[in-house]
Amino acid sequence: MIEIKNIYKKFGKLEVLNDINLSFKKGECIALIGPNGCGKTTLIKSILGMVIPSKGDILFNKKSILKEFKYREQIGYMPQIGRYPDYMTVGQIIEMIKKIRNSDQVLDEDLVKAFELEKIVDKQMRTLSGGTTQKVSATLAFLFNPEVLILDEPTAGLDPLASEILKEKIIKEKEKGKLILITSHLLSELDDLITQIIYMQDGTVHFHQTIADLLESTNEQKISKAIAKILKNKSNEQNH
Repeated sequence: MIEIKNIYKKFGKLEVLNDINLSFKKGECIALIGPNGCGKTTLIKSILGMVIPSKGDILFNKKSILKEFKYREQIGYMPQIGRYPDYMTVGQIIEMIKKIRNSDQVLDEDLVKAFELEKIVDKQMRTLSGGTTQKVSATLAFLFNPEVLILDEPTAGLDPLASEILKEKIIKEKEKGKLILITSHLLSELDDLITQIIYMQDGTVHFHQTIADLLESTNEQKISKAIAKILKNKSNEQNH
């Protein structure tokens, strides 16, 4: 589905991605985690074509995405902080995106209903709270029924009910065989969602494991405890 081959990215002298090799398949829900500044967002933006790697290649369905743009129609992206024109209403934003995409496929409006966005279609974007803006971003990510969903800190700012609605939607889409990439700081949020985990630090991938292997190798029941154990062992190794 998506293959990342020997990707490097430098901004000036700063190396943000250093020889990243990953492959993602359909039906997986993969968490991309790591400290701030580890390269997660740059990696996501490279997949989306918003950042051009200094070296290496990214394949989408076996075709290079470099200098391509059509493949993006297969991806639904939810940014960590969605930025929208202040004076447009929720309804206008959704209609504008539909027009831009000009797609004749059946739209997935599950989240419009679940988040009750029809009640706020006339509200201007500038009046919305951060959490409500997140609901709009989530709705737009799923709207065109994409094969791939890239969700950057999707539950940040959502209230517990909205967070649950979104998680249920993610599980439903994964079961349909979609590929879902999630970046998150809240590991506890991911326990019942993800099938694999990638931990990045300083622009490199430290490990990429299935959840089953991760829990078994660390003898833990929870993802957050398993990761903490691995990182503790790594820092002990480095200190010796």
